[in-house]
Order: sequence, then C-alpha cells, then structure tokens
Amino acid sequence: MNERKHVSAEISVVIPAYNEAGSIGLLAERVNSVLASLGKRYEVIFVDDGSTDDTFAELIRIVEAMPRARAIQFRRNFGKAAALTAGFREAQGGVILTLDADLQDDPREIPRFLEALDEGPYDIVSGWKFPRRDPLAKTLPSRLFNVVTSYMSGVSLHDFNCGFKAYRRQVTEEIAIYGELYRYIPVLAHWHGFRVGEIKVLHHPRRFGRSRFGASRFYRGFFDLLTVLFLTRYTRRPLHLFGWMGIFSFLSGTFVSLYLAVLWFKGDRPIGDRPLLTLGVLLIIVGIQFFSLGLLGEMLASLLVTRRTDYSIRRRLG
Repeated sequence: MNERKHVSAEISVVIPAYNEAGSIGLLAERVNSVLASLGKRYEVIFVDDGSTDDTFAELIRIVEAMPRARAIQFRRNFGKAAALTAGFREAQGGVILTLDADLQDDPREIPRFLEALDEGPYDIVSGWKFPRRDPLAKTLPSRLFNVVTSYMSGVSLHDFNCGFKAYRRQVTEEIAIYGELYRYIPVLAHWHGFRVGEIKVLHHPRRFGRSRFGASRFYRGFFDLLTVLFLTRYTRRPLHLFGWMGIFSFLSGTFVSLYLAVLWFKGDRPIGDRPLLTLGVLLIIVGIQFFSLGLLGEMLASLLVTRRTDYSIRRRLG
C-alpha cells in the first residue's frame, strides 16, 4: 500500500468497465505484462461503472494480485463519460491511455501509442480499428458517422468511436466531458489547440459479454455532435449564433410587414386577414426572442460556475 501511495506514475491506463466480468481478468494480465516490459513507472485504474455482474468481484482479485492496480466502483451506471472523468481525476501519470474492457482493444499496441506521442509530436493519439472485427450492421453506420463528424468538425479521423487513445496529461485536465461527449474528445482537444494524431490498431472480435450498440446511439451521437460544435464555436460567444438568427428573422418579418404596409397605403385593403401579416409578425417576435436568448447566453457564459460531479463513488481499492 505504501508503494501505491508514494510512488508516482509516468504512465496511467484508465479502463472503464460495465458488466465485463468475463474479460476484465485476462485484460488486466495483458495490460500489466505490456506495461511491465516498458521499464517505466505505471498504474492501471479500473472504473466499474455500476456493473450488475461480478465485475467488481474480479477487480478486487485483480487489485490484490497487481500492486500497480487500483479500482473505483460507482454506485450505479453513470455512463462512459463519467467513468473516464473519474479515471482522469485519479490518474497520476504524465501520459494517460484509455482502452475498453471487452478485449477488442489489444494492449500490445500501447508502445506504439507512446511512440506516436513522442515522435508526432501529438498531444492526443486516437486509435483507428483497422481492420474492424465487427458485423456490417455496426461498421457501416459507424463509417457514415465518422465521415459526417470529420466534415462538420474539421478534424480528420477515421474512427471517432475508438476507445483506445493516449493523452498528455494536460489534455485530460483541460477537456471536460459529460453525457456522451467522450466520442468527441479529439474534436474538443483540437478546438483547444491540442495536436491530434491517429494510428491504426489491431481489433479483435468480441469474445465475452454483449455489445450495447443500438440504433439510438446514432441519434444521440448526432445531437452530441451539434452540442460539440456549439461548445467549441459559440460557448463563449452565444450571441454570435443566436444574434445572427435573430437579426435574420427580425429583418425578414420587418420586410414582410413593410410590404403589407405599402399595399395598405396604396389602397389594397384589408390586409388584416392575410396569412402574410401573421407570418411577418411571427418572424419579428421570433427574431426578438432569438436575440434575447443570445444576450442571456452571453450573461451565463460570463459567470464562473463550478461544475458539479456527474458521478458518485461507492468504493475505492488500492
């Protein structure tokens, strides 16, 4: 226990897990073997995201057997973003790696991530599962998602969903994630000025448990992408977005109203029963609302608000 408390780590590996009792033990052995061969101080942090199977029982055994392992247990399932955030806060290493607990990511790729960080030089290196060992029902929609995300965000990556990544510590300290924004960490990092790289990594078919992939994931992913684009471009200047929308709507409504006013003065009456009048008034009102929303956003953005913790820890081991 003293070794864990007083010896800092150069490399931290954060592994979120949810109902991965079948794979977590074998993954721990492989990760520990790879890290031990590097000759650097390291730590492995497992985050049990409220598993309902024997995942935490396996983590107890792992922590007892691995001096460099630690584990966190959430009170319930808070999601992958919360698990990563908790792991980042606990990590001590100057370099932090993340990988999934389902054994589809290969720990033998860890040295390549470290080399890419040093040689790039990059601040974050994202994995590209190539070739990807998943069914077409999962890979084809994912390709479309990656193409759209690359185009809209300006960050050219082939695989935003890959959980195998390496970060310099400063990235994890400055980038805040919540909800399902963990997919867009490279986008958020890019907009903070960090350098983003990508390497191809081995990918294995799932052997244990079941995938939680579903169609709803893409609906949520699309809205998360819009959230990221807003956060990266307008979070500090919301009036630049809502203001232009408000001005466009207000001027359109004003133009329509002036047109009807000219008709009225020319004697083309009545105009009160024309749908165009309703449209003009509505556009003016909507424009004022958009502009007001932008001003309120500016006031909120100017306030320094301490963010609440989006998870609750039941136990810590190690």
